[in-house]
This record gives sequence, C-alpha cells and structure tokens, in this order.
Amino acid sequence: MKRFIGIVALISLFTLTGQYSSAQNLKFGHINRNDLIQAMPEFDAATASLEKMRTTFLNELELLQVEFNNKYDTYLKEMKNYTDLVRQTKEQELADYQNRMQTFQNNASTTLQEEQAKLFTPITQKADKAISDVGKENGFIYVFDISAGTIAYFDTTKSTDVLSLVKTKLGIK
Repeated sequence: MKRFIGIVALISLFTLTGQYSSAQNLKFGHINRNDLIQAMPEFDAATASLEKMRTTFLNELELLQVEFNNKYDTYLKEMKNYTDLVRQTKEQELADYQNRMQTFQNNASTTLQEEQAKLFTPITQKADKAISDVGKENGFIYVFDISAGTIAYFDTTKSTDVLSLVKTKLGIK
C-alpha cells in the first residue's frame, strides 16, 4: 500500500510539473484514523461496555471451570469404587460438561464480536463522515489514512479512475 501511495505521489508530481500554477491549488492531507477514533468520547464508553461484557463472560467461564474441576476431582477420588457402567456414565458427564464449557466459550466469543461491531460501527462511520466532510470543505483531493496505508477520502471530481486505461495497456477487455 505504501508503494501505491508513492506511485500516486509520483504520478501527481510528473503530471503537475508543467502546470505549476495549477499545482498550487492541489491539496493532499493525511490522518491517523485510529488515533482519531480512539480520541472520540464514544470510543471510551464503547470500550468500557465491551470490557464489562467480557469480564462477565470470563467470570462465568471461571465458575464453570471450578465446577468441572470439582466434579473431576470427585471422579478421581471415587473412581475405584465405581462399576464400569457408573464409571462410563461419570466420564460421559465430564465430557458433556467440557463440551458445554467449550460451547459457552464459543458463544461468548461470537457475542463479543457482534457487540463490538454494534458498538464501534457507528463510531467509525462518524469518523469517516467527519474525514470526508473536512476533505470536501478544505478542498483536499486526497486524504491518506496513515494508520492503514489507505486513502480515507478522495475528491471524485478532481481524481480520475484509470482502470480502463490500465486494462487497455494490458490488453484486457
């Protein structure tokens, strides 16, 4: 992606060498989008909410683990006294309990991911809109997101999509 940014800069430089007077009107900007999002007040509230949910799930998983360990310890102490049928039943109960803990852990992970998307999507959308608005209001052609090596904003009226030209150059229809 850094190569892409460098290529864009070089193409712009070569294109503009003969047009010095119009080159003064071209504006490029950059932003660290991650820093912006982390500075937003909504970010702290969303992070705290997500952390609270994660802690609740970890506490519940810990309780399940303690309960499993108690059952397992009891099984180990008493297994000499069990008949084959009772031993198989107890082993199946332990295996079922382990599966239950694994299912809980998987569901908790999925729930956390869904909650993260629910909480952070509006925040990132708000940041992206603000970046676009600032880009338009201040006449930037491109605003580069240096945290991801991408373009956070570009003015479609001042930037040309060269896909068809490149396809022609490569003989692609």
